Amino acid sequence: MISKKIGIVDSIVYEDFHIQEIKVIIENKVQKAINYISLTGNVNVGDELLLNTTAVELNLGTGGAHFVIANLNNLESSLTGGGHIMKLRYTPFQLKVFAAEEQESKYHDIINNFKSLDNLPVAVGTLHSMLVPFVAVIKKADPTKKIAYIMTDGAALPIHLSKNVKQLKQKKLIDATITIGNSFGGDYECVNIYTALIVAKEIIKADVVFVSMGPGIVGTGTKYGFSGIEQGYILDAVVTLGGEAIAIPRISFADKRDRHKGISHHTITILKDIVKSKVIVPINIQDSDKKKYIYDQIKHNKIEKHKFVFMQSDKTKECLEYFKLNVKSMGRSYEEDEEFFKSSSGAGAYILEGLK
Repeated sequence: MISKKIGIVDSIVYEDFHIQEIKVIIENKVQKAINYISLTGNVNVGDELLLNTTAVELNLGTGGAHFVIANLNNLESSLTGGGHIMKLRYTPFQLKVFAAEEQESKYHDIINNFKSLDNLPVAVGTLHSMLVPFVAVIKKADPTKKIAYIMTDGAALPIHLSKNVKQLKQKKLIDATITIGNSFGGDYECVNIYTALIVAKEIIKADVVFVSMGPGIVGTGTKYGFSGIEQGYILDAVVTLGGEAIAIPRISFADKRDRHKGISHHTITILKDIVKSKVIVPINIQDSDKKKYIYDQIKHNKIEKHKFVFMQSDKTKECLEYFKLNVKSMGRSYEEDEEFFKSSSGAGAYILEGLK
């Protein structure tokens, strides 16, 4: 059972066409809440809201806010036109989108007649925070390269929750977004990763594609029980469609958990047991001791079947500072966990070499 409470809108902190960040009064305490306009309509100061308070009561990180279930002062709304594909299917919040694949779509025949990705470089990450350094390195080197971001449904479902995406689009560092599965709100909606990759190539005309889940990730401390495991079958999908599959490894020497030291056990599991294709794995580490640690992990875990490319130089910090991008992952900044962010930008640097 979810936890639900009634709250009154105290103030609106931020709003655009898609999302409202608000302060609500619950039991005489002012707390943070998020309202998705496509699901529940606009709210105003003084409105009485029914809120899902589960995440706050569980003390979650990314999901640590209340979410509006209904505006009790404005309960009814009308259906918007276009589209027949449902997301959040068979839940009280199921919503209709106009998917690019639909027969009524002007893109239907283009998608249906697709042949190959023609070696289009597709980088696949496991955490949403990998997106920013990846994009920054490419756009700093060549602003003309068109980048498409595909957001999976492995974590947050509404793309409008992502402040990273909002910032990158405002700075024109991402050219288009695609949301797949039950995630929603992208410039293009697609049913799955295969059609999303086709849209990226044939409709967006992307030079580079980045794929990852939205904010948040599920982990259980078990070998296979984490939502980032999707990286494996997404990489296989890229290869199946004729793309160049690039796996962004999760690397850290700042994480206190031993299973995430060096190459994370998540990445090792994916490269060893999940992905069936041979893929490219850029390793952007220049420190000799840390590099040796990574070499030993690759050998010990017998994942040499993939093509590991060790990058000779790094411009991550330079590119982030150039675009004034402040990034964090698991609460850590670049200075606190540089190898994590360098892993993402290393994939971008590798792709740049191939695009020259």
